[in-house]
Amino acid sequence: MKQPETQVADGARAVPRRGLVGGPDFEFFRRRYFTPAEVAQHNAPEDLWVSYLGSVYDLTPLARKYKGDLLLKPIVEVAGQDISHWFDPKTRDIRKHVDPLTGTLRYRTPRGRFLHVPPQLPRSDWANDFGKPWWQGVRYEVGRLSAKTRNIRIINTLTAQEHALEVGAQESMWEILHRCLPFNAHAASYTWKYEGKKLNMDYTLEENGIRDEDEEFDYLNMDGTLYTPAILLYFNDDLTEL
Repeated sequence: MKQPETQVADGARAVPRRGLVGGPDFEFFRRRYFTPAEVAQHNAPEDLWVSYLGSVYDLTPLARKYKGDLLLKPIVEVAGQDISHWFDPKTRDIRKHVDPLTGTLRYRTPRGRFLHVPPQLPRSDWANDFGKPWWQGVRYEVGRLSAKTRNIRIINTLTAQEHALEVGAQESMWEILHRCLPFNAHAASYTWKYEGKKLNMDYTLEENGIRDEDEEFDYLNMDGTLYTPAILLYFNDDLTEL
């Protein structure tokens, strides 16, 4: 039997039953994937996310700690954006270049020097007692960046309500269900089906047979947005609220 390539998100606890539906304990649930559009929503100093090298980071605590510092400005300017081009993918460190003034290898900062980057020349006011630079380690990491996203429709057959979602291609159905909670707190009280077949909630869309046909649409010069897969929710007569 084919094993799912993705599991329920880290931090989720499996419970035998919740009403009529088994699944993760959403009290401890953590999202694994975020879309670029979601990252882009966090674009202010008081809510500052960035992505780089495939991961998503919440730099809000960093911005709060260094509020008013001029070295924070280049980071605030890229809030909500992907800054992978700042980094060497092999070393996962900031890209370096030979400084024409000193002839030494220095961090490359075309937007200007930012937090935790040493000054070009020795300075008495340079404090390097911050430990690891903010871009090293996982202290600010909140999840992975979805390399590929897909659009789906969620149709509640009980209420006839329909919602369009952009989800990560690598997300499990449980993670997609988690996205539905803001508009349907009882989403786990439904059986989820596609083309009459009950979905395996531990599997991704692709693993459940909901194919990503974007390349085929492009090849045929067709507008793929005109066909968005529809997942139907059938009520189980159980008011599960997560």
